[in-house]
Amino acid sequence: MSNKYNRFISVSKEGSSLKEDGVKQILVDMETGVNYLLIKSGYGLAITPIIDKDGKPIITKTNS
Repeated sequence: MSNKYNRFISVSKEGSSLKEDGVKQILVDMETGVNYLLIKSGYGLAITPIIDKDGKPIITKTNS
């Protein structure tokens, strides 16, 4: 069964995998609206939710 639904979409991308500081990307979970920061550098990768000053996750309104 082929599912063309993408749960995570990239809304911002900067940097290059060829540079030392790597690639920084903001992803949005289309089911929850939560924003995540993803950083890829060399063989490493990190992902974390983006939070506001009160420690709550940044939420983007989606049509889900």
